[in-house]
Amino acid sequence: MNCITDVGGIRVGHHHKLDADASLGSGWASGVTVVLPPPGTVAAVDCRGGAPGTRETDLLDPVNSVRYVDAVLLAGGSAFGLAAADGIMRWLEERQRGVAMSGGVVPIVPGAVIFDLPVGGWDCRPTAEFGYAACEAAGTDVAVGTVGAGVGARAGVLKGGVGTASVTLASGVTVGALVIVNAAGDAVDPNTGLPWMAELATEFELRPPPPEQVAALAQLPSPLSSLNTTIAVVATDAALSPAACRRVAIAAHDGLARTLRPAHTPLDGDTVFALATGAVEVPPAADTPAAMSPETGLLTAVGAAAADCLARAVLGGVVAAESVAGVPTYRDVLPGAFADTGDR
Repeated sequence: MNCITDVGGIRVGHHHKLDADASLGSGWASGVTVVLPPPGTVAAVDCRGGAPGTRETDLLDPVNSVRYVDAVLLAGGSAFGLAAADGIMRWLEERQRGVAMSGGVVPIVPGAVIFDLPVGGWDCRPTAEFGYAACEAAGTDVAVGTVGAGVGARAGVLKGGVGTASVTLASGVTVGALVIVNAAGDAVDPNTGLPWMAELATEFELRPPPPEQVAALAQLPSPLSSLNTTIAVVATDAALSPAACRRVAIAAHDGLARTLRPAHTPLDGDTVFALATGAVEVPPAADTPAAMSPETGLLTAVGAAAADCLARAVLGGVVAAESVAGVPTYRDVLPGAFADTGDR
């Protein structure tokens, strides 16, 4: 399906509240997205932005004790949106998912948030009920664009949103990505109206828009405040150690750097989580030096695929986005980039 749920056992759920007549800074335009992995999924995280909003990320350091996670939260609402994790924990506890202790279970739910408060109302941010509802809605069909944590997202001067992509490698390993695009930087080149990566224009069947539309893009005013942070989950069914999973998260950030300019700024909280379900065992390459980790060869391939998937997911989220509170979309401003329109 070209989405993160092509990795077996991964499910995704969205929940949001969006006022149809919301104007910028007034009304609901926020939500959450939850990624539910199968039991025994190893996780790691890498944060490269200067202003992150996160929870339980220290737990994912490979030197620490807990190996597995039960869910990953991606939310709007800035730091307030981290409250949605409480609802996810309640949903998981009801199903006995978590670290088993003598008195019950403790679900492990790391998460990250985007700053979308100026798009909706400042008091309109996700709560625990949003997290619980997202878990209830989780499945293998993944809606993209203006849904879940992406309803209040922006990508530079254009509307951002939720994107996803996947690929299956020659080894049989599947890699997928899910992203909430809410970047301070732009996802398209203002000089051409096309993605920064030329190959993505080919994949999405985009063509050079007419000069007047490119000029209109250049005239769009930048946001009055910094609406920023791109957060993502990359997943694979390969069997990886926690340290190897961390390396995948690090490599995946290249997908952001290729598609968003600038990325990883002091205003962004760019954060990528990596999940490895362990369903597919790949023997180490015969030419791997004995002094190196046996995961080295597989890790190289999975990391490269994670970056590619994340790059494709970023553009997919921007192209699929629908306008909220008057924030223009890629399709609104540059209709001539699409082969399905005669507006040249």
